[in-house]
Amino acid sequence: QVQLVESGGGLVQPGGSLRLSCTASGSIFGINKMGWYRQTPGKERELVARVTSSRPPEYGDSVKGRFTASRDNNKRTLYLHMNSLKPEDTAAYSCHGEITIDSFGSTWNGWGQGTQVTVSP
Repeated sequence: QVQLVESGGGLVQPGGSLRLSCTASGSIFGINKMGWYRQTPGKERELVARVTSSRPPEYGDSVKGRFTASRDNNKRTLYLHMNSLKPEDTAAYSCHGEITIDSFGSTWNGWGQGTQVTVSP
């Protein structure tokens, strides 16, 4: 029904920048919220940034001031602009969406396949 496809991960040096993209496709009536989460081995998944229709973006404490999330509703795409990257930002980044799929308010919740971000000299 709905797919989330991420792109933009890769290897970057400390202090560098990357932009991640997450595009939703399929049976979409409306996008309630989309967000980026990240996870490293042995740790719980943590919120990076979340964008809803009715509130300003929310950010995890460790990325505030460095990362910016924005959404292009026409393209159904969520972006994550990551600046001043640190080695501790290395993680698998995944996109999550809560999407309304019909006029009755049925919702789909799901994840993209993830994209790896590695920050290293």
